[in-house]
Amino acid sequence: MDSSVQHFLDLIRRSQRGKFKLYIGMIAGVGKSYRMLEELRQLLSGGIDARIGYIETHGRKETDEMAYGLPLIPRKKIFYHGKELEEMDIDAILREHPEVVIIDELAHTNVEGSKNEKRWQDVLDILDAGINVISAVNIQHLESLNHEVEQITGIEVTERIPDSVLATADEIVNIDLSAEDLIDRLKQGKIYSSDKIETALENFFQPDHILQLRELALKEVALKVEKKVELVTKENIGLRHEHFLACISSNEKSPRHIIRKVARLTTRHNASFSILYVRTPREQTDNISLADQRHLINNFKLATQLGGNVIQFNAKNVIEGIISVSLSHAITTVCIGRPRISWRNMIQAAVHYRHLFNSLDKSKIDLIIMSE
Repeated sequence: MDSSVQHFLDLIRRSQRGKFKLYIGMIAGVGKSYRMLEELRQLLSGGIDARIGYIETHGRKETDEMAYGLPLIPRKKIFYHGKELEEMDIDAILREHPEVVIIDELAHTNVEGSKNEKRWQDVLDILDAGINVISAVNIQHLESLNHEVEQITGIEVTERIPDSVLATADEIVNIDLSAEDLIDRLKQGKIYSSDKIETALENFFQPDHILQLRELALKEVALKVEKKVELVTKENIGLRHEHFLACISSNEKSPRHIIRKVARLTTRHNASFSILYVRTPREQTDNISLADQRHLINNFKLATQLGGNVIQFNAKNVIEGIISVSLSHAITTVCIGRPRISWRNMIQAAVHYRHLFNSLDKSKIDLIIMSE
């Protein structure tokens, strides 16, 4: 039994709540499902009651062969819009209560009417029940990286997991492969069927895309390890806790980018973050459009999914609100979008921002102005 599997076994035996091991890949086809199945075989050989809760082989020969004969919990059949679909049977998993269960495709959206909207929510329920989970996800499905991935590939990934799910993992393993090897596997038909190869080569599987996604995956795993080390260090020597504040408005075009960027910063600094919406007299609920209200609610939801706290604060103007919240919530760094200043309000804006800069500087609070 290799050391990684043994380490996971040791984690299992030290806790009542299920332990969570997560395989991360830079892109489809690097071998995450194969590695999970390989680990399942090793666990079974060690006398562990380990089963497949859900696996997606995508018809890949090597993965199909590795899955053959392994114990599994049958999927649940669901009729949806006249079609018979299959989903992971979370009720059966909870009822049979194996020691370890493998659950693939963590970012999957469940069929409407399922117990949970997302598979990652199923996994959290299974962990809470004391069952250990081994799962897998590609780096492009991480919520805080959504904008970066879209900039790299030109594709918006719609199925995503909150960063908080990644943070719950007890062990993260990066499945790495060079761009050349991955493209060779694709061209040999080991990832997708022949009719999908050209499309894949034109999209995610371009060499520069692969290299950038690979870098994101490597950084994410490194940050996870670094975060654990920093957490122990801070607890031992009492370093100050960093708390970032992302300031948004109801009419900005890019607050979601700001929220994601701040979430990434907090991950790097092992910090916490909040988002702030200052409600001025002009922006009381009756004065802003329903579209802007929906926009705000979606941003609040995104911040929560990324592990942030939402603060709504009433103030006569935005600058006073930022200063007041920064002081009362022990903020260490304030993050704002690039100020939109017109010739008409240039003098007034200069006075307000100078007041902000001076107030934050006096209180030893850093300020970051973020590009869109």
